[in-house]
Amino acid sequence: MLETPSIRYAMLTVLLSVFMVSGCSTLPKTEPETQPPMHEFTEVVPQDKEFAVQVYDPLEGFNRGVYRFNYYFDKYLFLPVVRTYQFILPDYAENRVSNFIDNVYEFNNFTNNLLQLKFKQTGITLARFAINTTVGIAGLWDPATSWGLYRQTEDFGQTLGHYGVGHGPYLVLPVLGPSNLRDTTGLVGDTLAFNNLGPPYWVDDDDVTLAFTVVTAIDKRKRVPFRYYGSGSPFEYEQIRMLYTKKRELEIDK
Repeated sequence: MLETPSIRYAMLTVLLSVFMVSGCSTLPKTEPETQPPMHEFTEVVPQDKEFAVQVYDPLEGFNRGVYRFNYYFDKYLFLPVVRTYQFILPDYAENRVSNFIDNVYEFNNFTNNLLQLKFKQTGITLARFAINTTVGIAGLWDPATSWGLYRQTEDFGQTLGHYGVGHGPYLVLPVLGPSNLRDTTGLVGDTLAFNNLGPPYWVDDDDVTLAFTVVTAIDKRKRVPFRYYGSGSPFEYEQIRMLYTKKRELEIDK
């Protein structure tokens, strides 16, 4: 049986999810104690060792430093804020917030599907936004999905890849985590378009935009079960680098 890109993407997503939840599958009340590994990868495996999957990482020293910074930021600041958010809001309210945020960010899905000339997906996205904003009461509920109109997630990094732009050097961004030069450029493009053409521009209220941005950051971290160094493996950096790169390739090919 031929293995289609969608099947490979699903399999890799499951693999990445399994790896991410190896340290913790949910957001518990008490986080497990995790520490950076005692040894670096190059201390365990010879530097001239070849691997099946090679990712261009000329800034590896810098990236490893950012990865370690993210561990401490996540553990001592970000996750405590997330746990406080979860303590304050019941699950039902959290779900309404998540749906609202997803509905607002349909703007990015719409623009990137349109840029890629995916007209069917563009139409589905527009229909989802119209239905969820009206029937779903400002996006607090998601009736569009139950009606068979599934979210067509796209970003500008995928758009660039769709037109043949390579991923470039691997990057680990402060707080945001794994990326590469193409996807970082895409992130900047999406942010500029969203802020200058999207909902923040329509609302035109800096306080509302700031509050939305903060809540969005907390909500997105809440949904990701990954914990830095949760695997306890000295190969974690390499595993994340490989899985992220392959996942993005499949997202672009789907």
